[in-house]
Amino acid sequence: MSDYIVQVANELPYDAVGIWQIVPAGRLDFDLEGDALTDYVRRCVAELLSRGAVPVIGGGPDGPHLWILQRQYGSQPEEIIENVIREWLANGAQNEDPGGLWFSLPEDAWTPPS
Repeated sequence: MSDYIVQVANELPYDAVGIWQIVPAGRLDFDLEGDALTDYVRRCVAELLSRGAVPVIGGGPDGPHLWILQRQYGSQPEEIIENVIREWLANGAQNEDPGGLWFSLPEDAWTPPS
């Protein structure tokens, strides 16, 4: 599983990684549920953040930025992780929709004015 988590983050130079990809992989590839699935999602998000990724959603303005930075998750990795996990659990720990939360490298994200 640790190797897979690293492989997920290795995708960042090529494309963003969505929660909708992470959660089903934990369920289907590793047969995880409950606390074990939550820990896996937490570890994936932590690895993405350690590679410099930021939380985003799709729909950036025309041009090189396909993603919009989502500041509401916080600015520090632990804060972002906890807020992402809290939101996901509050939504029923479901397999998310591709229109939901993703992680991209900052250079691929548009930062809206404060």
